[in-house]
Amino acid sequence: MVTGNEHEAIGTSRPGGRGGAAKSAKMKDVAALAGVSPKTVSNVINGFVHVTPETRERVQQAIRTLGYRPNTSARNLRRGRTGMIGLVLPELNIPYFAELAEHFLTTAEEHGRTLLIEQTLGDRTREAAVIDGLGDQVVDGIVLSPLGLHGQALAGRVDTMPLVLIGERPSGGLTDHVAIDNVTAAREAVAHLIAGGRSRIAAIGAQLEPDVGTPLLRMTGYHQALHDAGLPIDTRLEIETHRYHRADGAKAMNALLDAGDPPDAVFCFNDALALGALRTLYERGLRVPQDIAVMGFDDVDAGRFAIPSLSTVAPDKAAVARHAVQLLLDRIDAPETAAREITIGHELRVRESTGG
Repeated sequence: MVTGNEHEAIGTSRPGGRGGAAKSAKMKDVAALAGVSPKTVSNVINGFVHVTPETRERVQQAIRTLGYRPNTSARNLRRGRTGMIGLVLPELNIPYFAELAEHFLTTAEEHGRTLLIEQTLGDRTREAAVIDGLGDQVVDGIVLSPLGLHGQALAGRVDTMPLVLIGERPSGGLTDHVAIDNVTAAREAVAHLIAGGRSRIAAIGAQLEPDVGTPLLRMTGYHQALHDAGLPIDTRLEIETHRYHRADGAKAMNALLDAGDPPDAVFCFNDALALGALRTLYERGLRVPQDIAVMGFDDVDAGRFAIPSLSTVAPDKAAVARHAVQLLLDRIDAPETAAREITIGHELRVRESTGG
């Protein structure tokens, strides 16, 4: 059990008035502000599950307000732990992953953990090294967003490092997993385009791969929406991209326009692709959404400030971080617990690029 003394703040101050001295926030200050006991604050910091969501949110808000950071050194030394958790993402220069990392940093801090971030560039060898024990003795557990890793890699895993997967690679029930329903989200996005009178809808972001992943799931939702509306599937409108960067979206949009008989809408498998497509349409003198409507996916901040502003699917990124960190802390404390699967919600953000 963690005592209040082990959580006295270190290296963090609460600002005082102008010209006044800063005052270090303590656990009792957090408890008073949240209207709970210090024990409840300790339970929230340690990720104990027997705290109501409303109470957990009040405590976490008090932690943010006071800038409280617990001193977990004594606890970690006694437990043989580092107090650090790892977040392994494919590419930090993709806006979605950069924004996701920020949510993980905030969540880890609320739980009194230090977050180490690594990128794999989607390389299967690097991802395999992560699940096979890379970083062992450095972090207490890892959250991994794999791109190249396949299910059999988990089946053959021998390392016991606590692991949580985020994203669309299936865990097969072998480890905790947090993801959104990509099929349903893509289906809703394309249905929105169809409801706006679009009938020749392209898809940018297809990738030819045999296993389930983001491209296949979003392509499945795209096909389902066309089928629901009685529209034909035209593979000439499905443009493959090697990566999901703005340049890939711009190149794909050029290919669609150069092929003749252009689409009247395009569904891009992430916002970076959509932003690249918007640039190409602007350079070629086409109006959005009058000539071609554009729909993205991920709701990155840049999309709100594009001209026109970008319609997109908005996954609850804060919820991804919150649930993944909680699952990881639970796994660290109870390694033998059955693996859990959590599906995160999403919203459709309709903006100017589709007539919103």
